[in-house]
Amino acid sequence: MALDNLQIATSRGARGQTIFSLKGPLNIHTVFKFQEAVRSDPSTTLIVDFSAVPFIDSAGLGALVGVFVSSRKADRKIAFAALNEQARTLIEMTHVNQLFHTYDTVAHAEAAVP
Repeated sequence: MALDNLQIATSRGARGQTIFSLKGPLNIHTVFKFQEAVRSDPSTTLIVDFSAVPFIDSAGLGALVGVFVSSRKADRKIAFAALNEQARTLIEMTHVNQLFHTYDTVAHAEAAVP
């Protein structure tokens, strides 16, 4: 998969949440597409599915922090689901796991985030 290829599919969750299913790396080459997609989505609850994201770099982590902060300011709920071991380690190592709501699966996120 190319370093600059990130696909974002949108669907609805069981409780009406918007789900972004990402496919590809979240890195310096793809963060702008991710940020724009989050900014342009008007839903009050967003679940981001990382099950097809093989890698997140520091720019991707910064984008996650940025969308978390902007969502919080807008009184919008955001949850991250299905992060792989590399992403979990990065989030824990940088201690931003204290900010984020992360779930093992999209189904767990759907059940927890109205």
